[in-house]
Amino acid sequence: MLGRRQIREKVVQAVYSYYQNPVKFDVLEKNMFAGIEKIYYLYIYQLNFLVGLKELAEHQIEIGKNKFLKTDADINPNQKFINNKVLLKLEENPERLFFTGQHKQLKWDMHDDLLVKTFQRITAGKRYQDFMKEEGYSFEDDQKFIGKLFLRYIAENDDFHDYLGDKELSWYDDIHIANSMVQKTIGFLREDEESRTLIKMIKDEDDKAFAAKLLKDTLNNWENNEKKLEERLENWDLERISLMDKVILSTAIAELDNFAFTPSRVIINEYIEIAKVFATDRSNIFINGILDKYCKDQNRI
Repeated sequence: MLGRRQIREKVVQAVYSYYQNPVKFDVLEKNMFAGIEKIYYLYIYQLNFLVGLKELAEHQIEIGKNKFLKTDADINPNQKFINNKVLLKLEENPERLFFTGQHKQLKWDMHDDLLVKTFQRITAGKRYQDFMKEEGYSFEDDQKFIGKLFLRYIAENDDFHDYLGDKELSWYDDIHIANSMVQKTIGFLREDEESRTLIKMIKDEDDKAFAAKLLKDTLNNWENNEKKLEERLENWDLERISLMDKVILSTAIAELDNFAFTPSRVIINEYIEIAKVFATDRSNIFINGILDKYCKDQNRI
């Protein structure tokens, strides 16, 4: 499931969108939860990309077998990649299969240009070639290989990011969340256990209520929180603060004021990390200073 940090990120995004294009609260809230659900689509789409690489490798082997003039590699192909135990578990996962069956647009076509080019880059790389030469089929080795493959060729692939952004605009902002979900999924797999349950978006009603309340509290207290922020600015005008910085600070103050059981340091650290994702290079330092001063002024533990 999404962690609280990711939920906070979606609240920050929703508040930011509101101050660019105001809508009724129920519409904003609905759009926020719809955006959270879209991350699951992206998550499945990325898992399907890994499965698509396996299917493409199998297709290449079949092409080799059907050649008129065959090489030894065509006759006795190296099947270590297509027999990778992690890929097999992902391929057989019933939840992935069911969701993809319901949303066929999430299935990769074997001839998709990005899939083919990525496969070619992978197979030309030293990591892949070294892996294919190694003997044995250790689950841990398979797991480590797929984890590194995903990180190198998907999570850190700018072409892949651009492709996703063109397909669904919100995905560009949320790919780091989906990347984390895929990496956790790969890491959670166990050789002696069936791969049945994928990561859910919202754990329970408590998380859903947290997201809704934080969104409402931030919007309802925006003007008051701006005053609290302005009181703690030194040699700086409120108008000079970027909208994103104000959104992050106002959301953080709303949480500090309305969620008393969460330690202040936890909240501050969460919004510092959010600033690293969405704001400017030095925003996290600025946000840390303001929130730290606010907590001291309020005796907020």
